[in-house]
This record gives sequence, C-alpha cells and structure tokens, in this order.
Amino acid sequence: MQTTTEFSCAFCGESNPTFVDLSAGMQQSYIEDCQVCCRPNVLYLRVDEDTLDIEIDSDCEE
Repeated sequence: MQTTTEFSCAFCGESNPTFVDLSAGMQQSYIEDCQVCCRPNVLYLRVDEDTLDIEIDSDCEE
C-alpha cells in the first residue's frame, strides 16, 4: 500500500511530496533528493500502526 506525504528539505526548507510504501515497515529511512535544490535528504519515517499517521524527519546526507 502506498500513500503520499511531504517533507521539508534539510538544506533549503522547501516542502517536497514523497511516496511512502507502508508495506516496507513502520520505521523506514531512505535518501531522496529535494525537488527544488536537488540536494540529498535522509528521510526518517515512523508510521502509527493504529491510525497510519506518518511522521517524517529529514536530515542532510553526509
């Protein structure tokens, strides 16, 4: 099951849409480039098992 959410770029602060594959687990991390500044962001996702609400944090890839 896929859903969408947004993250704020760790570099430029712009909002970016992203797809989340809920079948990949309730905690995920992966790298996605910002659609505005093209810099790589490490995304950390947590999915609430009951409500399927998604929390997402971004960090600079080093």
